[in-house]
Amino acid sequence: MTDISAPNADRPMKPAIWNGLRRRCPNCGEGRMFAGYLKVADQCDHCAQDLHHHRADDGPAYLTILVVGHIMGFAIHIMWSQLRPEPWVMATTLTICAVALSLYLLPRLKGMVVAIQWAKRMHGFGTTP
Repeated sequence: MTDISAPNADRPMKPAIWNGLRRRCPNCGEGRMFAGYLKVADQCDHCAQDLHHHRADDGPAYLTILVVGHIMGFAIHIMWSQLRPEPWVMATTLTICAVALSLYLLPRLKGMVVAIQWAKRMHGFGTTP
């Protein structure tokens, strides 16, 4: 087994991504990554891993728009070609779905981006265990 606290040791990417998607610490998978809806905690409350190094910036928002846009595109096509609802019903339904899906995905994708940065030792994550 590899010691992930060694300065040049590989950090496992898949478990880190999974932990990030669950909004958990990429190091231990137990502590919370977020102190609020999108505010990354300065440190894990379980293993004391510093998390303040992250530079997620606009990446999670772009990923959210990409995923939600594709899902909504397929939903529009299926609704219009198969169901033919009234335009106001379709617009209202798709708007509510797009907002709900965006609010659900945004913190999870931000957790994934921070976890990838941790696993790749980017933006200061390489100097801490």
